[in-house]
Amino acid sequence: MALYEHVFIARQDLSSTQAEELIKQYSDILKDNGGIIVGHEYWGLRTLAYKINKNRKGHYSLIKSDSPPSAAQEMERLMKLNEDVMRVLTIKVDKHQEGPSIMMRTKTKNDEYSSDSSDKSESQELIS
Repeated sequence: MALYEHVFIARQDLSSTQAEELIKQYSDILKDNGGIIVGHEYWGLRTLAYKINKNRKGHYSLIKSDSPPSAAQEMERLMKLNEDVMRVLTIKVDKHQEGPSIMMRTKTKNDEYSSDSSDKSESQELIS
C-alpha cells in the first residue's frame, strides 16, 4: 500500500459540521476499499486565491491515508462527482509528517500572536 495525502476544498455555503461530515464520508470510502486512515484535519473556512464556481471562500480539509492506489482513485472519482467539493488534490508521499500539518501549526501560531498582542495592549494601559 502507498501513503497519500488528500486535500479538498468544499463549498463555502456548507456549515463546518457538514464539511467535517465530508471528511468522514471519504474516510469511510477509503476504509471500505482496503485503506487505513492515518489522520485527518479540518483547516476551516479560508479565502481562495481566485473565484472557483462563483465562490470566494472554501472549507479546506486534509486526509492522510495508507491505502492501495485503487482506493485513492475511487475516492477521488467520487469527490469529483460531488457538487459540494470544488477541488481535489491527492499526493503520494514517502512518509507522513508527525504531528499537525503546517496549516494547523500556522493557525496556532497566529492565535498565540494575537493573544500576545492583547497582553501587550493591556500592560500598556496599566502603565499609562
